[in-house]
Amino acid sequence: MLNTLHNIVREVCATRDLKTALSVIVRRVRAAMRTDVCSVYLYDDSSHQHILMASEGLAADSVGRVSLSQSQGLVGLVALRKEPLNIDNAAAHPKYCYRKETGEERYHAFLGTPIIHQRQLQGVLVVQEAEQRHFNAGEEAFLAMMSAHLAGTIAHARISGDLAGTTLTHKKGRSSTFSGEAGAPGISIGQAVVLASPASFATVAEQEADDIASERLRFQAALEAVRQQMRRAQNKLKEELSRAELALFDVYLSMLDDNALAAEVEALIDRGQWSQGALKLVIEEHVGHFERMEDPYLRERAADIQDLGRRVLSELQQQSQKAIQWPNRGIIVSEQLTAAMLGEIPRRKLAGLVSIKGSKNSHVAILARAIGVPTIMGVADLSGHRIEGLDLIIDGYQGRVYLSPDLKRLAHYRALIERERTFVTELATMRHRPCVTKDGYRLPLWVNTGLVTDSQRTADRGVEGVGLYRSEVPFMIRKRFLSENEQVDIYRIQLKAFAPRPVTIRTLDIGGDKFLDYFPSREDNPFLGWRGIRITLDHPDIFLIQVRAMLRASEGSDNLRIMLPMISSLAEVEQAQELIGRAFREIVEEGYHVQFPQIGLMIEVPAAVYQIAVLARNVDFLSIGSNDLIQFILAVDRNNPHVSELYQPLHPAVLKAFYQAVQGAHMENTPITLCGEIAGDPAGALLLMAMGFDGLSMSSIQLSHIRWTLRRVTQHQAKEILQQALGMDSAEEIKATIETALGFCDLRTHSPQYANRRQR
Repeated sequence: MLNTLHNIVREVCATRDLKTALSVIVRRVRAAMRTDVCSVYLYDDSSHQHILMASEGLAADSVGRVSLSQSQGLVGLVALRKEPLNIDNAAAHPKYCYRKETGEERYHAFLGTPIIHQRQLQGVLVVQEAEQRHFNAGEEAFLAMMSAHLAGTIAHARISGDLAGTTLTHKKGRSSTFSGEAGAPGISIGQAVVLASPASFATVAEQEADDIASERLRFQAALEAVRQQMRRAQNKLKEELSRAELALFDVYLSMLDDNALAAEVEALIDRGQWSQGALKLVIEEHVGHFERMEDPYLRERAADIQDLGRRVLSELQQQSQKAIQWPNRGIIVSEQLTAAMLGEIPRRKLAGLVSIKGSKNSHVAILARAIGVPTIMGVADLSGHRIEGLDLIIDGYQGRVYLSPDLKRLAHYRALIERERTFVTELATMRHRPCVTKDGYRLPLWVNTGLVTDSQRTADRGVEGVGLYRSEVPFMIRKRFLSENEQVDIYRIQLKAFAPRPVTIRTLDIGGDKFLDYFPSREDNPFLGWRGIRITLDHPDIFLIQVRAMLRASEGSDNLRIMLPMISSLAEVEQAQELIGRAFREIVEEGYHVQFPQIGLMIEVPAAVYQIAVLARNVDFLSIGSNDLIQFILAVDRNNPHVSELYQPLHPAVLKAFYQAVQGAHMENTPITLCGEIAGDPAGALLLMAMGFDGLSMSSIQLSHIRWTLRRVTQHQAKEILQQALGMDSAEEIKATIETALGFCDLRTHSPQYANRRQR
């Protein structure tokens, strides 16, 4: 049965549209199981009906015409329970619903299994027989596996538009609201243009190659075709993006290099795997590696690898995109938007971007922010709706998508667009103004970076330094450790881009969820194990090479600060300082003219908070890594859907830990900053300023709004709000108090972001 399943999947994989795929499935499953009937019902959530979309055995003219309501009949029962139903006499079941036009009265045995993709019901797969009998366990398992493979194909077809012309469409004029993650700020009104992903690995089976040499040639030709796609996209965007941002496409091309992913695929082909199966194995291994990472920035690199893999797969399957008619204001909707897709879109007609998957850390979101296109990521509930050509509003401040908005909603957002134009102009005038409160308190705002593009794009936006450069990112996108000279080139770009402003480079922070394939660091409990400074102190060779590279790169800029991650004791700080001193002496002896850098550490484990005084006495600066510290304090993995709602940055325990750290650092006259998502939230920034942090570091997209917000309050007001918050018992109470306070600071009457919250 397993070989039969693989053969069916391979045949489905070669089809060009869902209608053909469904026809293949019902015909091949009927033959494989030797049943009289095989049918597929698809669920339409706009009409709440199950529609017969394909059948081998039922009357042909009933396909596309017969439908059952949400819980009607045996099909409705399978869908309602979301579990298989196996009965020997369908007509005797109390839920049986006879439809004369199908001609199914002569069939008795019934086996139905739900088709589910990412928890969303897509339909029901059914087999029937004239004989009264129970289907055996093997038959049930086969149909369940077939259903699992079919689920991805159907979900992809819904968003790609393959269901056009069926009743599985969003009813025009019916208004709906969907939530996602704000990827790039702004508000836009336009028409939906569905852009399909090139191909899907869901239906690619593993199998032996008939001709290894031929499979290698096919794969190499597909690789070259995708390389050409990347170069064309790069050329189309060269007028819109800086040289650094265009370098993202060079990263893609390097992934396709013969010594990178391509070499792994060819090695599998040489061992007898066909090219599509070999590609699937390699891509899924790398995607899984990145998806397991906790760091959202690094986790999004999985989308880049997956996109490249799909493009190569598309070439192997010789698929082609249908010609698209672009409206004057097109809002692109795709299951997985990628940076490469931007090169396929006429820029003058692009009004916005919506991605079913992904987050604000994806490359496409980074580029969207650079070119100023409102973008919403991770709108999972939009999957399954046929929306091609329908009116959309996207709210890039709150991560909302409004489908077929009513006149009242349209009028409201048109007014907000006008307000936004005024607001953006006001923000632009503040770009180079410091963050100073109404009573004269100055709070430096810094930026977090990880790519060359981050630094060169944000260096001219009024930032006062880099609070965190993630030095592990270049290591993550390569298949080996970087040499000292390679690291020098990377760090020099960062340091020169911001000079003379300080740049804080964190030493290699691997372990936890950030593994290097070429370095053995996997363990059972990685977050509480061998990670960060613990690894690099155990491997002083790695640490010394990196520090030497940082020092050499700082020559002429002299703005380097070195930050140590995952510190839990003074002994770790002293050992690291000794190695840094050794590296500095070596560099000076070799003739480099560099200054000894400031050395600091990240406060990201509770142990460091309780040792804040002794740590502060022995370093030049401290920086709270709020994302990790919050997780450790609350014992909550914010990426675990079962407990993510318990991740509360405004939790009383979190705020007290932050405040204690600031007081302890200042008692030793040591500056302390904070980097993390709470710094980029107006409510969080208000409290952090009141606590006395010496600077806040955040993503570049958040800088302007935080500067604008804090310039409209006084330090005295902020401290009063903080004292109230520290006396409260819950995050909800604290949040409500701050939002009320932000109201009297006149924030909601100016910013579209707060105006939207009030309107909803």
